[in-house]
Amino acid sequence: MEKVTVPIKGMHCASCALVIEKTLKKTEGVKEVKVNYGTEKATIEFDKDKVSLSKMSDSIKPFGYEFIKSELPEKITQKLQDKNINDSLAWKIDPAKQQKLLELRDQKAKIQFVLPVAVVVFVFMMWEIAAKNISWMPSFFITHEIYSTILLIISTIVLFWIGKPFLAGIVKFIKYRAANMDTLVGIGTFTAYLYSAFIVLFPQLRVSLRLPESNYFDVVIIVIGFVSFGKYLEARSKLKTGEAIEKLMNLQAKTALVERDGMEIEVPVEQVLINDIVIVKPGSKIPVDGEIIEGKSSIDESMVTGESIPVDKEKGDKVIGGTINKQGRFKFVATKIGSDTLLANIIKWVEEAQGSRAPIQRIADRVSGIFVPVVLGIAVATLVVWLAAGSQFMPFSNALTYGLLNFTGVLVIACPCALGLATPTAIIVGVGKGAQNGILIKNAESLEKLHKINTIVVDKTGTITKGKPEVTDIILANPVNDANHVFSLFASLEKYSEHPLAVAVVERANEENIGFLKVDDFEIIEGKGLKGTINGVQYYAGNLRLMEELNISYDAELISNLAKQGKTPVIFANNDEVIATIAIADTIKDSSVEAVKQLHKLGIKVVMLTGDNINTAKFIAQQVKIDMVFAEVLPQDKADKIKELQSQGFIVAMAGDGINDAPALAQSDVGIAMGTGTDVAIESADITLLAGDILKIPKAIKLSKQTMTVVRQNLFWAFIYNIIGIPLAAGVFFPFFGLLLNPAFAGLAMALSSVSVVTNSLRLRFARLGK
Repeated sequence: MEKVTVPIKGMHCASCALVIEKTLKKTEGVKEVKVNYGTEKATIEFDKDKVSLSKMSDSIKPFGYEFIKSELPEKITQKLQDKNINDSLAWKIDPAKQQKLLELRDQKAKIQFVLPVAVVVFVFMMWEIAAKNISWMPSFFITHEIYSTILLIISTIVLFWIGKPFLAGIVKFIKYRAANMDTLVGIGTFTAYLYSAFIVLFPQLRVSLRLPESNYFDVVIIVIGFVSFGKYLEARSKLKTGEAIEKLMNLQAKTALVERDGMEIEVPVEQVLINDIVIVKPGSKIPVDGEIIEGKSSIDESMVTGESIPVDKEKGDKVIGGTINKQGRFKFVATKIGSDTLLANIIKWVEEAQGSRAPIQRIADRVSGIFVPVVLGIAVATLVVWLAAGSQFMPFSNALTYGLLNFTGVLVIACPCALGLATPTAIIVGVGKGAQNGILIKNAESLEKLHKINTIVVDKTGTITKGKPEVTDIILANPVNDANHVFSLFASLEKYSEHPLAVAVVERANEENIGFLKVDDFEIIEGKGLKGTINGVQYYAGNLRLMEELNISYDAELISNLAKQGKTPVIFANNDEVIATIAIADTIKDSSVEAVKQLHKLGIKVVMLTGDNINTAKFIAQQVKIDMVFAEVLPQDKADKIKELQSQGFIVAMAGDGINDAPALAQSDVGIAMGTGTDVAIESADITLLAGDILKIPKAIKLSKQTMTVVRQNLFWAFIYNIIGIPLAAGVFFPFFGLLLNPAFAGLAMALSSVSVVTNSLRLRFARLGK
């Protein structure tokens, strides 16, 4: 089975997505299809031995849709050049976007013609209505016959040129029984046009049938004008929802400076190979992922991780393709290229998440699936009821007038697009906003689930703490001694050891520019510590067992207190006495306290899950103000602790960074991987936080809550709009309140409904995720 995501040309409304989905699912060899109207893409799982992409594209062509190929046809590229769409953005984006830009340019040309005409006709229509109902209003300045002839000519142009997609919708409905929003608008406007043409072209027949002389050419022009304008605004707004992907794509370097045969040569980034030596100059983009082998620099990773402060890198550190070298020249060996780089994976994850469906969308999908046929039924019923029942209370000519207007109004006002766009547009913008802040969301379901969580479980090491030992305390036995000199002696001894605690000591000495002294007769005392001679004096560094063996007394209370704080005490002594006690610990991240504080503000309980001893865990928990602690938990038991919390009714998110966290991440309702962790943890998680910053956990939750608020607002207004609009257009309120909706206003309302949903979703781009 192969899984691909392909852009689709010709999608105009939510019903289009359902038609494409149903048609593709019927194709032999297709296992699963998900069509997203928000992204105008289909994700298809199929057997390539049974069916090809071209065959699938052919199956939807009769309905007016087709797949957009990865390579743009030459004629489209030429058209883009002819129309001067040659800005840097247009040429950095994918063929689907270029196709959309071309369509938008054509739409704009039509809108520039039809919108001014529609506005003028709308004003004249209001004038005519006002003149008939307000005594002081002057009569319309053009005679009815002349104005009707002018409108006949204009409406013919508008219907058969601007309204061509709507007429095509009628043809598709007749030929294939597939209806969408275009079908509804097409039937409504074409019916109004045919009736009006009959009234104007056959006046004697109209008189003999006792039909009113009113025509509805103005309705045809205004409805097509406003609906087309609405579709143009919607399409333009939808392009903005995908800006996050574009920005990520634009981060990719185009070329790389590589070392080959002893020479530095510039090659396209696609030609960089694994193990190539790549040279990066100050101000340049890093082309691919790799590891520094020579030099050091400060690198701006903000575009990928969301972290604004440049990160210092030196030999042995990893670099990310797409980030910017701020200063210093360095060389690195390429370890990941092409689709394997972190940036390429981020783009892939974001695209997949934007194309996925949130569970809340299912109700809108179900309604959209039956929406068009139901509306067609309501429209026909409206006409029949007005003709049958209306003629009992008013002249037949009036009943026919009302019937036709309301028939057209129902077809025009009904809008499945607002329903279809409500969820996907918010998800697209929300996922993109997350990516810009270093929060990678795997799918829409994870984003929806995250806003419901009430408990967050965090691993201690690497999540709450930095994940590496640091010197925390230097406690002198005799305060008279010089602390720097004592630490210099201690660090000189530790420098010869490869123990992780010794590395922490040496790092601290380097940070504080403390010099190292020459050590003679260095020896590792297995399981106990070290010894060596400095300037003729024998020194020891080790644990309690070493001190006891040497019969050197130590401060037991101090050692006990340090141990309770989760610190490892290393005693530094000479042959006679203890000189100092150095405490080493995995220290709390600066951001942990603030992150927990923000989570508490959001009403979320914080639980720490760790394999460390209970004393260390409790001390760390007290420092950070964590609510509950599970300590001394074996890796295989972490998932069971998550189950235990879930059985108590908690909705649990788990944040971790190690291989041993993977089962717990998978078990939790939402798994959050810290981006500094292992690939296994990231693969098991629903959300990945780049740079491993715990402050991004409350940010992710806020983003989820804000996105779901927008989704609910969109769905509410989309449903309310249709629930109120359709009965109003049908004339249901006329017998009680005398309320009727002119199809011209219905067209305006329908145009604004979709635009308002997309615009509301775009507000998420400016959402604040900080405090």
